[in-house]
Amino acid sequence: MSGFALTIVLAAAFLHASWNAVVKAATDRAVVLAAVSATHVTLGTVLVLSAPSPSPESWPYIVLSTVIHFGYYIFLFQSYRFGDLSQVYPIARGLAPALVAFGAYVMIGETLPPLGWAGLGAITFGIAFLAFQRGAANADPRAVAAAATNGVLIASYSVVDGLGVRLSDSPFGYMGWLFLLEFPVTLFVLFRRRGATHTIDGKTVMLGLVGGLGAVAAYGLVIYAKTIAPLGAVSAVRESSVIIAALIGLFIFGERPWPARIVSAVIVACGVVALAFS
Repeated sequence: MSGFALTIVLAAAFLHASWNAVVKAATDRAVVLAAVSATHVTLGTVLVLSAPSPSPESWPYIVLSTVIHFGYYIFLFQSYRFGDLSQVYPIARGLAPALVAFGAYVMIGETLPPLGWAGLGAITFGIAFLAFQRGAANADPRAVAAAATNGVLIASYSVVDGLGVRLSDSPFGYMGWLFLLEFPVTLFVLFRRRGATHTIDGKTVMLGLVGGLGAVAAYGLVIYAKTIAPLGAVSAVRESSVIIAALIGLFIFGERPWPARIVSAVIVACGVVALAFS
C-alpha cells in the first residue's frame, strides 16, 4: 500500500470512529441515522447528476451493497442501543478485515504473506479478548450479537464494493448511486414518526447531519482507496479506527472497565497494521 493510499484510509478511520461516536451519544439514534442517510442521499444526487454513470457490469454490486447497507443500519442501531462504543465498535470493525481478506482470496485470488496471516490472528485474538474479558458476562448479549452480525455485514459490503467499483469505470458514479439508494432509511424513520414530527429535536437532526458528513467522507475515501490498493489492506487499515473508538468511549463517555478494552483495541490495531504492511 502506498503512502498516499495509507493516508487516505487513516483519515477515513478517524472520520468513521467519530461519526459512530455521534450515533452513540445521540438521545434519538433513529433520527440521527435518518439524518446520516439524508446526507448520503443529498451527496448521492449531486454525484449521480455530475459523474459518469457506472458501467452495467457494476449494477448488480450496487444493488447488493445497498441491501446489505440496510441491514447494517438496523444492526448499528441495535448495537448502540444495548452496548458501549468501546466494546461494540471493536467487535464489529475488527471482524471485518479477516472476513474481507478471506472473501478477497476466494473471489479474486488476493493472497496474504505470513505477516498478513499473523495480523489476522492478532485481530481475531483481540476481538475474542474483548468479547470474553472479565465483566463481559454482564454485557447485554444482544449488543455482542448485533455487533458480530454487523462485522459480517461490513465485510460483505466491503468485498462487494471493492469488486463493484473496479468494474464501474466511474468510482464517483458508483458512490453516487450507493448513497442515493439509501433514501428508504430516511423515509422509514419519517414514516414511523408520522404525526409526531414536532417531537424531533433540531439539535439531534444537526448532530445527524454532521455525522452524515463524516460518514460520507469516510466511505468515499475508502471507496477511492479500493481502486488503488488491495481490498484486504484497505479494510485492515480502516479498522485502525478501533483505537480511536475505544479512546472516545473511555475518555468521553466514561465507559468501563478500561484496561482490558484498551489492551484488546491495541491488539486489534497491531493486527491491522501487520495486515496492512504485509
